[in-house]
Amino acid sequence: MSLPYRNLEVDVEPGPRFLRIRFHLENRSRELVRSADGFCLGWQLFDPATSMFIAEGEWLPIAGDLAPGKTAAFDFRIELPPEHGRYHLYVSPRAERDGWYYQRGWPFVLVEAAVEDRRLSLIETRVTTLAALRRGQSRRALGHFFARPVWSLWRHRRLIGSMARRDIAARYRGSMGDVLWTVLHPLLLMLTYYFVFGIVLRSRFDHDPSRSGFVLYFLAGLLPWLPIQEAAGRAPVVLLEHRNFVKKMAYPVDTLPVHQALAALMSEAFALVIFLLFLLAARGSVPPTVFWLPALLLPRLLLTIGAGWFLSALGVFVRDLGQVIGFLLTIVFFLTPICYPVSSLPASAVPVLQLNPVYMLVGAYRAVLLENRAPDPASLAGLWLAGAAAFLLGHAWFHKLRKSFPDVL
Repeated sequence: MSLPYRNLEVDVEPGPRFLRIRFHLENRSRELVRSADGFCLGWQLFDPATSMFIAEGEWLPIAGDLAPGKTAAFDFRIELPPEHGRYHLYVSPRAERDGWYYQRGWPFVLVEAAVEDRRLSLIETRVTTLAALRRGQSRRALGHFFARPVWSLWRHRRLIGSMARRDIAARYRGSMGDVLWTVLHPLLLMLTYYFVFGIVLRSRFDHDPSRSGFVLYFLAGLLPWLPIQEAAGRAPVVLLEHRNFVKKMAYPVDTLPVHQALAALMSEAFALVIFLLFLLAARGSVPPTVFWLPALLLPRLLLTIGAGWFLSALGVFVRDLGQVIGFLLTIVFFLTPICYPVSSLPASAVPVLQLNPVYMLVGAYRAVLLENRAPDPASLAGLWLAGAAAFLLGHAWFHKLRKSFPDVL
């Protein structure tokens, strides 16, 4: 059966929130549409963001039977809710036996409108099908999935930079060393690890079994780990610490985990300078492959930001996450060959542990800083893939949960 809509008119009536929808329904089939079968037209209201049903309105029956080639006029006057937001209005035929025709794939009139300050505005009107509408929603959702996190970082780049600088300054404010602790902290941490593993346990690496070789290989593996440990360790409580910002719906709360990742990047930059100076003193030169570092830093930053979004959103609902993550980070540290050579691992465990992005980072850092060679292409590709996936999925997770943050906090 074919029942196209003719002479469709949709207007906003004077008054608060009334829509006027008029059209003719033409029977272009060879079948008789019988009023005795309960054939009529009605409307339903939905939330376009969640596809949640809101309300159902009047059903207008046809005046008598609709013969082939004939038309019937329909006139709806619909009041939308006073709540602020966007709405989808479906106008479709229905029958007692068959239910709503649009649910069976038939075309229907879609009216998209918005209510703001209790005033109604018309956005778009078209005739479509449920399948076409869902395809369009999927395309838009996919576009938002890729574009939204990048746009958010670019739009709030100045705020993120300012918050990162403030975070570093506030971390040591009032102490005797002040900002000098930005350099001292990674230096003392590196020296502590070196004392434990290099002097007490006398660990050595296969590529350079000397004591200075151990220091270099150990510190090169520690460089990418320190910012990940710092950002991931603080992420579960960042929204709890800034709950006043979260309750202000206009504040871009997705920037809070990002500025922590950026602050960790700054700490890594200081540690990298210290390492390069030590490398220059120990070997007399820095390999040219050091220029591969930006290709490693960017996916590492994406990985850290994505993990920060995921952990910070989860930390709002799981308050013990801050304690659990410290334990998990310790496990990851000792499962990654940072303080011991890869040859110490069981051969059967290496293929599994190599899937760890931190494992890839450690090997790539040592390759470009100490072995004068480019990173392994497969590991580099895997690292970029892991960083991009964490970045996109982490923001999607954060965006999905953010509406619940003010209620929980």
